[in-house]
Amino acid sequence: MKTYEALESRFREINHLQHVQAMLFWDEATMMPSGGGPARAEAMAALAGVLHDKQTAPEIGDLLAEADVAGGSLDPWQQANLRQMRRAWRHATALPADLVKESQLAAMTCEQTWRGCRPKQDWATVEPLLERVVSLNLAVAERLAEIEGVTPYDALLDSYEEGLRTDLVETMFDDLRQFLPGFLEQVLERQARDPALPLRGPFPLDRQKRLGAAFIKTLGFDNEHGRVDVSHHPFCGGVPDDTRITTRYYEEDFLPALMASLHETGHALYQQGLPADWRDQPVGEALGMAVHESQSLLMEMQVCRSRPFLDFAAGVVREAFDGDSDDPAWSPDNLYKLYTRVERGLIRVDADEVTYPLHIILRFEIEKKLCTGEMSVGDIPEAWDQGMRELLSLSTADNLRDGCMQDVHWFAGLLGYFPSYTLGALTAAQLFAAARIQIAGLDEQIAAGDFGPLLGWLRANIHGQGRLKSAVQLMRDVTGAELSTEPFKAHLRARYLAD
Repeated sequence: MKTYEALESRFREINHLQHVQAMLFWDEATMMPSGGGPARAEAMAALAGVLHDKQTAPEIGDLLAEADVAGGSLDPWQQANLRQMRRAWRHATALPADLVKESQLAAMTCEQTWRGCRPKQDWATVEPLLERVVSLNLAVAERLAEIEGVTPYDALLDSYEEGLRTDLVETMFDDLRQFLPGFLEQVLERQARDPALPLRGPFPLDRQKRLGAAFIKTLGFDNEHGRVDVSHHPFCGGVPDDTRITTRYYEEDFLPALMASLHETGHALYQQGLPADWRDQPVGEALGMAVHESQSLLMEMQVCRSRPFLDFAAGVVREAFDGDSDDPAWSPDNLYKLYTRVERGLIRVDADEVTYPLHIILRFEIEKKLCTGEMSVGDIPEAWDQGMRELLSLSTADNLRDGCMQDVHWFAGLLGYFPSYTLGALTAAQLFAAARIQIAGLDEQIAAGDFGPLLGWLRANIHGQGRLKSAVQLMRDVTGAELSTEPFKAHLRARYLAD
């Protein structure tokens, strides 16, 4: 036990440094003046180096070897924690310190440049920086692939969702690629016969912020341990005891900011619900990004775009903008049509749940080819346009801002992340189907604005489990089955085509 306790002490210190790192990332995206970028990138690279030194200290290797010998006196949580410690050690020691620091510096420099280049569609300036980021990502992936016995792209997938492999993603995505185009046509035809009434703005930003804050609190967000701010790209960051949500606002339309806020609240609830006794240890971290995305999409798509939620929310939304109670545009029926409107669009973050997976399939296919060498960074704009034409019948040939420059991920060095979004949507549908069986009267509770029973169920079954189990085992335990596309497709049929 002394050996194990010494390891916990080492990883507790690493966790504290990661806390600092998370706050610096949040500040860089929300509060930092634009002129502070280069210095912040240097500082973050230095911090990444310090963390790497801590993670690869020879004493940790010695302690892990001793723990292997000491063996079986640990309880299940401690055993799972030890497994996660070994994984963290194995990955950290596979990477030289210079590569870690260089990757961090390149990613932050590229992301900061992208922010200025995207509005101007200045691909030429950011392209060589992105080439550098991709090259360094592949250098990392190759080292991780060697120790895990997988391909470089699988190593990147594994870094965001432990155990995830390309073949599983391809199986799921191939099924969706066959299902979604025909389904999309049916939905568009049906909605054209019964269009939604428009809501006319402007919608003042201060009112949007108050409305978002009210719903975030109602869903269960702990404002004593979190806050909401504005950023270029909505995200949830920070740590469980200091969780940060960001969104972005448009005066002409309140729906994007509101739904982004509710999406990020799902992330935040997961983060705030991680096991309190293990928050400074690897086993107390979120299980993976697909599971993390499942929590945001469960809250946004399964719950907050449902008819029961609109029965509760319609009056609150109408009053927030002084809407006329006699105006049918503010009715629950019409708001539900607006919240579930399906249309082909260029922007992933604004996409509905029917077309969203097609956006992800496009990104998956491109980044997979980047990692196998079938495509170079310079090929991305043309490949993006071709993919959008095939999947969504739209072109981005003359609109790189809303094409391959729209997402922060690759410019920030996050290759292998995108599949998590659609795997998260599949997971969310399967989990929510289980919740509706296991929580009596769930739809009625949502319609009454009571989210306590659902949050309690999520806390017990997902949030509070940390990394105690694998994602595969968690799904089996909670839903009785492994992850499948079928619950997601059943959800889409019920929401968009049922009478």
